[in-house]
Amino acid sequence: MSLDEDARWLEWVTKQFETIAGEDKEIDLEEFKTALKVKESFFAERFFALFDSDGSGSISLDELLKALDLLIHGNETDKLRFLFQVYDVDGSGSIDPDELKTVLKSCLRESAISLPEEKLDDLTLALFESADKDNSGSITFEELKAELETFPEVMENLTISAANWLKPPDLDQKKRHTPRYLTRAYWQNNSRKLLFLAVYSLLNLLLFIVAMLRHSYGGPWFMVAKGCGQCLNFNCTFVMVLMLRRCLTWLRATWVVRVFPLDQNILLHQIVGCAILGFTLVHTAAHAFNFVQMTESGEYSLWEYLLTTRPGIGWVKGTASLTGVVLQVLICLMVLCSSTFVRRSGHFEVFYWSHLSYVWVWILLIIHCANFWKWFVVPGLVFVLEKIVGIAVSHMGGLYIVEVNLLPSKVTHLVIKRPQFFQFKPGDYVFINIPVIAKYEWHPFTISSAPEQSDTLWLHIRSLGQWTTRLYEYFRELESEALGPNRLATSLRKRRQLPRAQDDMFSSADGNGAVASNEDGAIELTMYRQSGSPSGEASESGDQGLVQPFPDGLGSAERGEVSAKLTENHRFCNIKCYVDGPYGTPTRQIFASEHAVLIGAGIGITPFASILQSIMYRYRMRKQNCPSCKYSWCENIKDSEMKLRKVDFIWINRDQKSFEWFVSLLTKLEMDQADEEPEGRFLEMHMYMTSALSKNDMKAIGLQMALDLLAKKEKRDSITGLRTRTQPGRPEWGKVFQKVSEENKGKVHVFYCGAPALAKVIKAQCEHFGFNFYKENF
Repeated sequence: MSLDEDARWLEWVTKQFETIAGEDKEIDLEEFKTALKVKESFFAERFFALFDSDGSGSISLDELLKALDLLIHGNETDKLRFLFQVYDVDGSGSIDPDELKTVLKSCLRESAISLPEEKLDDLTLALFESADKDNSGSITFEELKAELETFPEVMENLTISAANWLKPPDLDQKKRHTPRYLTRAYWQNNSRKLLFLAVYSLLNLLLFIVAMLRHSYGGPWFMVAKGCGQCLNFNCTFVMVLMLRRCLTWLRATWVVRVFPLDQNILLHQIVGCAILGFTLVHTAAHAFNFVQMTESGEYSLWEYLLTTRPGIGWVKGTASLTGVVLQVLICLMVLCSSTFVRRSGHFEVFYWSHLSYVWVWILLIIHCANFWKWFVVPGLVFVLEKIVGIAVSHMGGLYIVEVNLLPSKVTHLVIKRPQFFQFKPGDYVFINIPVIAKYEWHPFTISSAPEQSDTLWLHIRSLGQWTTRLYEYFRELESEALGPNRLATSLRKRRQLPRAQDDMFSSADGNGAVASNEDGAIELTMYRQSGSPSGEASESGDQGLVQPFPDGLGSAERGEVSAKLTENHRFCNIKCYVDGPYGTPTRQIFASEHAVLIGAGIGITPFASILQSIMYRYRMRKQNCPSCKYSWCENIKDSEMKLRKVDFIWINRDQKSFEWFVSLLTKLEMDQADEEPEGRFLEMHMYMTSALSKNDMKAIGLQMALDLLAKKEKRDSITGLRTRTQPGRPEWGKVFQKVSEENKGKVHVFYCGAPALAKVIKAQCEHFGFNFYKENF
């Protein structure tokens, strides 16, 4: 932070103080929390006690500014001593284990991280034993300073100003930047889309001018109406072409994808839809003004021209005006109900049903305009053919949901029996219809299983709208009904049955846990006997079996209880469903990349779950083993199937429980790369938890040090149970992409699935570094 920013922040603090302080010009603890927006009670109390230099129980403005000035302009030792005083709760001049545990517990609570008490003890002891160099049973200031110096990134954070330490609201930084759309990188990385839009615009302009000139006899308003009408003929057909999903999926496998922006067909569909709305409004207004001029002759009134067939305008019994008014209303409703606000606010059904009115729009257009059918006939036949093929494919054979897992954050994991003829690529999506949920509704979801998994299809569905919520609630109610009044008896019976089987599995495990795999390499069971589970509860993985991280010292009775809880969210079933697809996405290009960066935000991991499984399947096919020393390595070979030399997988989650969705898959991927490769790891995983305090926050320093130390000791992350360390906060995209760029593994392609707001940030960074960017859209 610059000196100007620090000065602005101190000015903000002063205003906050003056606003909240009473006539006595002092603030108490509660007012202090409000002023600096410090929510965690422990840290608020510690800051308040240290700022209250005279011990009066209140802070004056002078006391507050003096303390903050020390934090901003003080040297490294001053800041270290302040950190030490925060941890030294009783003011004894040293930190004992109980004080350290209290601090770490507060850090965990503020970071929304849930760990068993035993794991908190392990974190406390890991940091305490490392810092207590003389084994005196307490940590002095010099020992804490020496320990911090072994963590360079922590020492770097201590130089950050108090503005970051106490985390005030972001202050607007009025910096002038070159508009993104005017940068050279933007034009280079979006050349296909920009060229396509330029040709599209010129074509519309040409159609408009030609139509105007052909109807110059009718006056200026009539010419404008006819010009817009000709553009509408083209656009109302072209908007349909952009949604021919089967044709686009096929074209993605040809040279066409290198010329036309097929991966952005949804964006182009939206642009054309807005163009249709604009042309419609101008077309209608121009005709209305023309009718006003025609009423001067006195033959018909304005309302007769607009709302009756008496003037005889139109090629089907004079219905042009009436159909035009209805078309105007339908198109406006379709565009309004297609807005991001409607689709993203849990009202997808409004968008879905209003969009089905496209059938009426085309029928009315054929009646409204004498020439529209000439534009429509060929694309319309292809569209109808696609629909017939889709209906036929979706109803061929019996598709059934055979297994359901209810995962954290209201995610429903469906396991569907895969028909033999169903072939798809990693990252593809399907439309699914489940009659017991909604008989006529079809919704698109990404396939999260790999093509090499021949028996089943996986879908992971987050409850965000009405249909997805009904799906989750339906299976949750089935579980409640299945357990019914005999719930306790059922749980007791399962508890007595499961321990014996689990004890058998424990007896066959090695010291680090065991993974039993089937022929396809699918995980059947994983047990973390050293590090334990982040939450002490089981997690599920569908076809990959049940992954159960059991804490240290957990006996067979407790393991039975954990498994009994697990089965309440997991059931086998036989529910009829229909699947239309598969349809291709931009991620189909991943295997043509040399260095792929996969970024999933929340449930946006689903396409990458399929891709990662497929990548590692091909990776295992290349893996070589030495028969004498059992050393294994992967041959770095480029072929037509896979040109990948490096994959970076980044998964960003808001909370801890979301990582449980795919923890078993990620564990298996880590095990596949247990051996170091000559050129480094083929797949690197990076996990981020946004609710956790970032490393720039002083309150997080002790927790992050403890997590690092325990992860090195146990070789497993305490939050997820993976070997990959979970990073707090959000990625610093500039540093992430700079590291990727320095690896020089070939042309970098970035694939993203998640919130649109984050997509804009990542895309801007990709343009800066010259990376190709692809966003999952359907």
